[in-house]
Amino acid sequence: MMKNQDTYAVAVRKPDQEIEVEVQEYQSLVPWKACTKIPFIRGIFNFVDSMVLGMKTLMFSASFIEDEEDQAAELSETEKKKEQRIMTVTMVFSVFLALGLFMVLPYWLSSFLGRNLQSKMAVTVLEGVVRVVIFLGYIGLISHMEDIQRTFMYHGAEHKCINCIEHGLELNIENVRKSSRQHKRCGTSLLFFVMLVSIILCFFITAKSQLLRVLIRLALLPVIAGISYEIIKLAGSSDNVLMNLLSKPGMWVQNLTTKEPEDDMIEVAIVAVEAVFDWKTYLRENFGQ
Repeated sequence: MMKNQDTYAVAVRKPDQEIEVEVQEYQSLVPWKACTKIPFIRGIFNFVDSMVLGMKTLMFSASFIEDEEDQAAELSETEKKKEQRIMTVTMVFSVFLALGLFMVLPYWLSSFLGRNLQSKMAVTVLEGVVRVVIFLGYIGLISHMEDIQRTFMYHGAEHKCINCIEHGLELNIENVRKSSRQHKRCGTSLLFFVMLVSIILCFFITAKSQLLRVLIRLALLPVIAGISYEIIKLAGSSDNVLMNLLSKPGMWVQNLTTKEPEDDMIEVAIVAVEAVFDWKTYLRENFGQ
């Protein structure tokens, strides 16, 4: 999947080896367009929009696994509404699962493991370490699933295509293959910054009640997302030493969430790029090619 401003394209390799491309305008869930432009506020809405778009594109891709008869048949309005409900329920469940796994569980585990620690700072750092360990363990666990491995390979193909263009190379399989599969603006790096920022903000939670401390952590999520978005946005447009240093851990984690793609995967990613972005004009305007 490739997105350029409000337009996105999803390219899928069908069972007959043909590449199907869907190009659409994304309608943001944000009713006020101005909210997507305000620093620290825009990150909250962009984070939600990214989740919705990601789920939508995954379901579009999964639809090609069905039997050919089902693919050829037009979905009725009832079936379309049913799919929409399924997508909504799945997304809501995923959000609650993520909150429990990466926010609530680390807090309870750190409280248990650090019950003999006298320093609040030490317990908060321990919570951050536990959160990172759970996150890395989760990524490492699912990366052994065959479908997830292929997803990570396509993820790598997306990054390599973007890096290929941004480094002034013609977008073809050979140039994409030799480009890096790591990118500063990747969602994986965003998640790492979310964990880092959450550790810092948790230092300021002084409530006595454990339940209240959990609720405050959850309430701070929009703030954490907003700050993290601004950091990754700055990192993606900056090449100074500090931002490069801050980006290193997230880019290292991308070694887990991206894999080297095969040439046919690169071809699919190139098709998605060309559906929404005129890379030839970009190279001509920025590299004089």
